[in-house]
Amino acid sequence: MTAEAHTIVVGAGIVGVSTAIWLRRAGVQVTLLDRDAPGQGTSYGNAGVLANCSMVPVTVPGLIRKGPRYALDPNFPLFLRWSYLPKLLPWLLRYLAHANDADTRRIAHGLTPIVGDGADQHKALSAGTGAADWVVESDYTFAYATRAAFDADSYVWDLRREAGFEPEILEGEAARDYEPNLGPAVDCLAVMKDHGFIRDPGGYVMALAEEFQRLGGTFRKADVRDFSFADGKVRAVETTTGAIPCTDVVLATGVWSKPLMKRLGLTIPLESERGYHVVYEGATGGPAMPIMVAAGKFVATPMAAGLRCAGVVEFGGLEAGPSAAPFALLRREVAKAFPRLQAKAEVEWQGHRPAPADSLPLIGQVGGTGVYVGFGHHHIGLTGGPKTGRLLAQLMTGQKPNLDMAPYDPARFAS
Repeated sequence: MTAEAHTIVVGAGIVGVSTAIWLRRAGVQVTLLDRDAPGQGTSYGNAGVLANCSMVPVTVPGLIRKGPRYALDPNFPLFLRWSYLPKLLPWLLRYLAHANDADTRRIAHGLTPIVGDGADQHKALSAGTGAADWVVESDYTFAYATRAAFDADSYVWDLRREAGFEPEILEGEAARDYEPNLGPAVDCLAVMKDHGFIRDPGGYVMALAEEFQRLGGTFRKADVRDFSFADGKVRAVETTTGAIPCTDVVLATGVWSKPLMKRLGLTIPLESERGYHVVYEGATGGPAMPIMVAAGKFVATPMAAGLRCAGVVEFGGLEAGPSAAPFALLRREVAKAFPRLQAKAEVEWQGHRPAPADSLPLIGQVGGTGVYVGFGHHHIGLTGGPKTGRLLAQLMTGQKPNLDMAPYDPARFAS
């Protein structure tokens, strides 16, 4: 990469902004593009947890047998818009094909280097910047109804232990002493040390984008429609505000990356994992640090605005608006877990998490085109964003990452 090189990063979420910062720190001229302000898309609405131990995919053994029952149970946090099923089915079949022990272990081994040191990566990214104030070191706790319910999750916890994540188990009074605001529906906690959370994910990414501009980077609002090539190399991005010349590009637009990847000749099996959250503004009676409530598959995180409860998975594509049932279930589960919770107001949000059929993100260059990609992190994008950005910056500046990049190669989807 020469001194005259000009990189365009498309997408101002956590992955794109992280990449842009690491490139600027390496002296690269960078323009960051997004159709909206930084941090206002998927990065805005996550649970805010720096979930180092979240390296086990959803597609664990047994999912094929249990999945139909989950989808039909109105009290299970998995929803499906049935009218969307014909479009979803090709992706779903590929997704479920990985629900076996060998693939689960392979995927977990691939995800561990991306998220396993997530809290440290966020601290390295934000140190000395205005974004650092949003980062909080904390435990990350998993709440179960009983010890038997925790033991029933032994497959997942064994994989976490193999990756170096050993929980501290608290039961009964010890669990209530640890978090007094948990209700009687919870009697067992698995506490993970050395994790963290972000007090305002949208504000955090915005602050990182401000740091990028302080470093000399440029941010522009524009919607990217296509790429221009010469001799097989990208030379410009075509946007709603005109063509912008470049020597290379980073595509970090989450689930919206799929149509642009088609322009590069790759059909990515990518779907929206539609996520929901409710912010209980000015809340009292909630947890002091992030808690994953296993029964409801949601995370409760104390944030600047109040308690954010995020979770639930719905498959229904990009076009449909929010559904009422996921919000209703989320509220019921929150009330069971935190019966003393009170709030001044409640704010709902629904967004789109990028879900490749093999549960591994795409990180690297598309052939020799000069187009690099960083997307497809499912529900662990916040945790893995800084590491992904650092890896891309290393690849683009001629450094060799101390990591086997093969699991993330976008060419794995080449026909």
